[in-house]
Amino acid sequence: MSILIDKNTRLVVQGITGRDGGFHTRQMLDYGTRVVAGVTPGKGGESVHGVPVFDSVQEAVQAARANTAVIYVPAPFAADAIWEAADAGVSLIVCITEGVPVRDALGAYHHVAELRAANGAGAWPRLVGPNCPGLISPGLSKVGILPGHICKPGPIGVVSRSGTLTYEVIHQLTHAGLGQSTCLGIGGDPVIGTSFVDALELYEADPATEAIVLMGEIGGTDEEDAARFVKRHVKKPVVAFIAGQTAPPGKRMGHAGAIISGGSGTAAEKMAAFEAAGVPVARIPSEIPALIREVMGRRRPRSTVAAGPGARRPARQEPRAAKPRPRAAARAGAAVPRAGAATARPRAAAPRPRATATRKRAAASRATSGSAKASAARRPAARNASRRPVAPARTAGSRAARPARNGARPGGGAPARATSRASRSPRRPARAGRRG
Repeated sequence: MSILIDKNTRLVVQGITGRDGGFHTRQMLDYGTRVVAGVTPGKGGESVHGVPVFDSVQEAVQAARANTAVIYVPAPFAADAIWEAADAGVSLIVCITEGVPVRDALGAYHHVAELRAANGAGAWPRLVGPNCPGLISPGLSKVGILPGHICKPGPIGVVSRSGTLTYEVIHQLTHAGLGQSTCLGIGGDPVIGTSFVDALELYEADPATEAIVLMGEIGGTDEEDAARFVKRHVKKPVVAFIAGQTAPPGKRMGHAGAIISGGSGTAAEKMAAFEAAGVPVARIPSEIPALIREVMGRRRPRSTVAAGPGARRPARQEPRAAKPRPRAAARAGAAVPRAGAATARPRAAAPRPRATATRKRAAASRATSGSAKASAARRPAARNASRRPVAPARTAGSRAARPARNGARPGGGAPARATSRASRSPRRPARAGRRG
């Protein structure tokens, strides 16, 4: 499957007798597209490459049952061609023409939107472009100017605002072995019929598309809108690339919509929006295939077997806790607690405070004074009485009345050395019998 076009597409070419119309009609026929009619006013009855030419789209729809239109009409008449195809009942309109005036494109856009609203949600017609390369479903159909030889059928959906950048990325994907479901160029003008959000919605609903490559460029806010849509509604993996990363502000880069105005629409802002939505952003186009393989490898594979109404879902395997072995615990002499009984964890003893040097000295002093008092109490009274009396301590008055020694002034204290020696050990009297 694919989006928008397939083997059932019946194409009418508007402007088939012109240079571009005739050339690309031949290319589409060679690819296998069913080109059933062409339209050029005033040239009805002719044929180009075996395709009959009609004067109006209405005649082509009635005669050849065309359901898709591609427009190669010059820019001044392109908007009228869109109006004509929409009024004729064509379901898909692809406008390749570049340089359509914005006012003309805006009128055609609103006309198509009114018809879609009148026909119901998701109904025809759908407009792609203007200023777009068209679209291709590899192996099925091609509408527009995309080269078919670089495409390969596969599961990757490609959507881009740029034409030649689309070709480059398709070529990179094909060489990496990644085929495409549909490659869609939405156009680079300020007013286009199909946005990134519309394309993402189509790819998300397509069962043949497994991943999406989105290529934006500077200017406008389509990429920011797409990033928000991906974050909220898209489940398939998406890889993005933003062109114009080195473009200066205020300069139009190729497309009419590729312009940074008022400080908004920069490549950095768009890349940040995609990264915030969880979308990998390639710095250069050659990184896209590797990123696609990576995001598709991380994606969880879907089950291909549908479960019946009475099928039971497999129970979730939870890791089981290891059970204690009561026999081994009994052999070791440990008490085996009963099932369901709460076991109290033993509390660790509080560590004793570490003794400091000050506490050790205080304890030693208390022990010494206590032993001295006990020994003094056990001594006999007579022995205590026979001991030599200790000289009383000198007072300040007696020291002042005594003459000074060692050259000290009267009334002054003795030198520190004499005072300390006298206070420590008083002079003993001489024993009798030594003098002679």
